[in-house]
Amino acid sequence: MIIDFHTHTFPDKMAEKTIAFLSEKGGIKPYREGTASSLTELMKRSGVDYSVVLPVATLPKQEKTINRTSAELNGKNNLFFAGAIHPDCEDVDGTLDYIKESGLFGIKLHPDYQGVHFDDGRYINIMKKAFERGLYVITHAGLDVGYPDHIHCTPDMILNALSKLGSPAENKLILAHLGGFQLYDEVLEKLIGLPVFMDTAVVLSYYPEKSREIIDRHGADKILFASDSPWADQAEFVKIIKSYGFSKEDEDKIFYQNACKILGL
Repeated sequence: MIIDFHTHTFPDKMAEKTIAFLSEKGGIKPYREGTASSLTELMKRSGVDYSVVLPVATLPKQEKTINRTSAELNGKNNLFFAGAIHPDCEDVDGTLDYIKESGLFGIKLHPDYQGVHFDDGRYINIMKKAFERGLYVITHAGLDVGYPDHIHCTPDMILNALSKLGSPAENKLILAHLGGFQLYDEVLEKLIGLPVFMDTAVVLSYYPEKSREIIDRHGADKILFASDSPWADQAEFVKIIKSYGFSKEDEDKIFYQNACKILGL
């Protein structure tokens, strides 16, 4: 089994415009169209059994629509969804309760898109309450190509946040992009071995050797296979993981076992 733990989709009527905007802003070329149907087609061709879709609320008013849609689509067509919450959410408890009661596994934060540092008090409050409910938190970490002038989630910010969150955060926080896109020397120095998950989204094709080092040192039991589709090819990322020559036991952890525990499969 293979589970891609980090993908994005957009409503059919918005996908073309949204992908074009993000592509131009970040100077990156999309691999696919960004619709749910294009993702499921890619999954079939790539041998990926399930994908996790991570929506982001860039405005508080988007939360209800995103979470209602995620709840309706969750588990259908081999897609699982995270919930969305904005740092300026007016009803954190109610929003997190809805996400939990809807059967979503957790929430996605994007410090760059939401304009908040990861160790900001608003995020700390949200994460504390999410962990109390047994929800996972997955966050963009490191540089975002669309916002290259200021990084909102650095390894130091992650360490500061963890110090404030304490033990409830252990094994409930997921750091995208192997802990910090383009900050990998800092990741190796400061984050390796901490009780956090890391996903491989978008990193493998950029930094295959550094990715292998981080996975080796952090441990396969805390790594989630991820592509960041539509910005990467799932099949290519599967090949890269297989090329590392991990044991069957470690490959299984990375490809699906760790994800199954988080998703409750």
